[in-house]
Amino acid sequence: MKNLQGKVILVTGATRGLGKGIAVGLGEAGATVYITGRSWDKSNAGDQISGCLRDTQAAVESAGGVCIPVQVDHSDDEQVRSLFERIQDEQDGKLDLLVNNVYGGVQALKNANGKPFWEFEPSLWDACNNVGLRSHYVASIFAARMMTKRRQGLICTISSWGGLSYIFGAAYGAGKAACDRLAADMAVELKPYNVTSISLWPGIVGTEHISQMVSEMEDKNDTDKKAGFMSDAPQEPLRDRYNWETPLLTGRVIAKLAEETNIIQRTGKVQIVAEIAQQYGLVDQDGNLPVSLRSLRFLLPFGLPALRKYSWLIPNIKMPWSLLQLVALSSPKI
Repeated sequence: MKNLQGKVILVTGATRGLGKGIAVGLGEAGATVYITGRSWDKSNAGDQISGCLRDTQAAVESAGGVCIPVQVDHSDDEQVRSLFERIQDEQDGKLDLLVNNVYGGVQALKNANGKPFWEFEPSLWDACNNVGLRSHYVASIFAARMMTKRRQGLICTISSWGGLSYIFGAAYGAGKAACDRLAADMAVELKPYNVTSISLWPGIVGTEHISQMVSEMEDKNDTDKKAGFMSDAPQEPLRDRYNWETPLLTGRVIAKLAEETNIIQRTGKVQIVAEIAQQYGLVDQDGNLPVSLRSLRFLLPFGLPALRKYSWLIPNIKMPWSLLQLVALSSPKI
C-alpha cells in the first residue's frame, strides 16, 4: 500500500543497518525519502560491512519509493544546515517526517568490549554521543523550523532499551536516556504547533555489525565444541535466542506511524517497535513478529534461559513501565 505517496521524509544515517531498513520500509509505502551518510559508494566505504548511499537508494527505489541521497557528515552543523536548506528549496518547505537515526559510536563500543568506562579516554563519550544525541538535537532544530510553519509533522528519535537498563556502558546508556528525554521535552514545545515528537525503541536488531558479531560467536562455539570445551549438543541459534528483529520491521512501523491521522496522541512517549507492529499486524521481512522487550515472553526466558524452549507457553503480557523500571534496576545487565 502506497499510503505515504507525496510525503517527504528524511532518514539520517541510512547507508546500512537500522537506517537502511527504515528507509526501505518507508519506500515500500511510496514515500519520497531523503537519506544521509558519509559514503557515496563502495569505493569510499570504511570497511567490508559498511554500506553506501547508492546501495540504499537502489533498495528504496526497488521497494517502490523515491530516494534522494545526500552526502552529509552529521558532526558538521553547516553540512546539516545545507541539507535542510536543500529540502526546503526542493520540496517547497515541506518535510513530513524526520527520523533521527544516525549514530557514530558503533566501532568505539566494539573497541570498549565491555570494559569499565574509566579505562578509556573521555573521547569515548564524544564517539557515542556527538553523532547520536547531539546530531539528533541539531537535525530536530532545522526540522522543527520547517514543520512548525506548516503546523504538522513527526520527529521520530531512535533510542533503545539502553536508556532504561545497562547494555553497552555508561556513555551509551546516558546518551540513550537523553534521547528519550530529548524527544519528550521537544514534544512539550512542539505540541502547540501540532508537531509530534516520539522516541522509538527497536528490539535486538540484526544489523550488519550485530550479524557479524553473532557469526563470530557461533564460529567460536563450533571451534570450542570440536576442541571438547563445550557440549556438542545442538544449541538454539543466537538469532532465535535473542528475539531477533531485522531493520525492515522498524521501517514498516515508522511508515504506519506516519499514516496515523491522530499521531499527536503519542507525542512525548516512548514507543516500542514490536508493540506497534502487533497493533497493526505487521511482520518482519522473515514473516516473524518478535515480542516486545517488556513482554513476559521476552523477559522471563532472558532472565531464566531454561525457559526458552517453553517460551510459547508464557503469556505475551506487557509489563507496566513502573514495574519495568524496578526490574531494570534490580537486574542491571538484562
